[in-house]
Amino acid sequence: MKIFKLLITILFLLPISLNSFAGPTGQDLGDKWCKDVKMHFYAGGPEAGGFAGIVAAGAMNAIRDTGADAEILYSEWDFEKMVRQLRESVGLGVDAIAMMGHPGDDALMPLAKQAAENGILMTYQNVDPSGVRARFGGGYVGANLATQGKALAREAIRQYGLKAGDHAIVMVPVGDYARAQREDGARIIFEEHGMTVTVLDGQPAFASDPNLVIPIFGAALNANPETKIIVHSGSDVMNVAEGIAKAAGYGPNEILQVGFDTSPQIMTALEKGYVHLTSDQQPFLQGYLPVLSLCQTAVLGTGAINQDTGAGFVDTNNYKAVKALADAGLR
Repeated sequence: MKIFKLLITILFLLPISLNSFAGPTGQDLGDKWCKDVKMHFYAGGPEAGGFAGIVAAGAMNAIRDTGADAEILYSEWDFEKMVRQLRESVGLGVDAIAMMGHPGDDALMPLAKQAAENGILMTYQNVDPSGVRARFGGGYVGANLATQGKALAREAIRQYGLKAGDHAIVMVPVGDYARAQREDGARIIFEEHGMTVTVLDGQPAFASDPNLVIPIFGAALNANPETKIIVHSGSDVMNVAEGIAKAAGYGPNEILQVGFDTSPQIMTALEKGYVHLTSDQQPFLQGYLPVLSLCQTAVLGTGAINQDTGAGFVDTNNYKAVKALADAGLR
């Protein structure tokens, strides 16, 4: 009887889809083993966007490898648009959704509830809506944002000898703390170290048009000429690090610029002395693993994949080891 009760408990804990899919007939899953699973995958940014493009490349490779019947959706980093698109995805009755967590628990909760009631599998990437997952399940593939920014700030202090009284400018997406905790973590560590910090509001629109930040940083640097370090809010913004420095009158290595992610532009900026340190969160995996996770759960009944994709730091000493992959849009 105890064993029976245990089995029942395990069954209730496993993610279950109300849709039925053709199960494998042997240990070799074969080609296109996920072809019957209709899926929507959210890449987050614009279709031609740097970070979103790498995420989408990961998803495309996983779609090819699994044969999933999947569509990639782009949202221009507009959180309200993400919610509208998610509402449409749920309404269409797809089998599975890989969702960016940026809108946060409050916005996602009612749609995750509706998806669960309709037997739609969900998993999340890039930003973890932990409250939603605690209630309705689903995996998370992405960096641990709560610790990533703090680790970046500690590494910058260690590498560059930053000291109490030094000034930093940190761009934080103020209106969305689920997302903002990464950059705000850097602020917290700098202030605990005795540094002074100017916070700039990193609006989502900046990721779609990063040139918008150049005059904003210019004004902040003009007001704080003693600034030693800038923390950027993502690769799309850090892609214009050279433009930020030059517009404010700084040459190579005259002001430290650090942030998150890699890209061809960031590799070039590392070479030229306009970017100095970045925390790599491997966006390709944030595309590939959610598709694989949903396919495995739908076809094999396995639990969701949870993966911290934070891979450590890329700086002026080691960037050549990942440059070819970053230039290819894979890292």
